Amino acid sequence: MKIHFNKKTIILKAKKLSFWGKFSGLMFKSRNTSNLLFNFSAWEASTIHSFFVFFPFLAIWMDEKNNVLEWSLVKPFTLAVTPKTKPSQLIEIPLNKNNKKIIEIFVDKKETFKYNRG
Repeated sequence: MKIHFNKKTIILKAKKLSFWGKFSGLMFKSRNTSNLLFNFSAWEASTIHSFFVFFPFLAIWMDEKNNVLEWSLVKPFTLAVTPKTKPSQLIEIPLNKNNKKIIEIFVDKKETFKYNRG
């Protein structure tokens, strides 16, 4: 999929989740799992948590045209992360070697290293 951020187009792979898949997201998965794509309907909340996610990940909220609205580096066992805008989509990107280049576009390299030692 292509996402748009700061006049750049970023290509990444993401597994589209079913309605039921949205409930578990990255919970109980390993750091090396696939990137996950959530699509939100108008009535769905876009607040996320990271209970039972044992590694940090990058959450990227987007509009219907894949333009990045905002992003957050989410630490394990965070109670809630709520975007300021109403997004249409969310990608959860685990901090791992496969995603290093994508993550460094959004997060400072020193900050990435601090959370990516595992």
